[in-house]
Amino acid sequence: MAREIDEQFIEEAIERYQRLDARLAEFDKALHTVEVTVSSPDGMVEVVVAADGAIRDVTVIGDLTGRTNAELSRSIRQAVAAASDAAAWARTTLHAETFTDYRPLGRVDGDR
Repeated sequence: MAREIDEQFIEEAIERYQRLDARLAEFDKALHTVEVTVSSPDGMVEVVVAADGAIRDVTVIGDLTGRTNAELSRSIRQAVAAASDAAAWARTTLHAETFTDYRPLGRVDGDR
């Protein structure tokens, strides 16, 4: 018994793949271009991070007068940690915005 080939199904699957591939390229580009700026809690250090996690810039913006090396190091660590969290938030937000129309494969409405 020969199996029938559903050409319309195949064409729709190819179109869906092409749309998804275009969205993935858009997402990848956004990961490299969207930047978030965060500061250390004491306001001494500012870090610019891309959504892909790459640190683009670190700037000391506070007055260093009377500050120790340990205090500056702590501010840098805190700002870098905040930048990591901000990059993760940006990735999650971009992913949700980019792929909002796509359900995971294998799920049926009502599945959790």
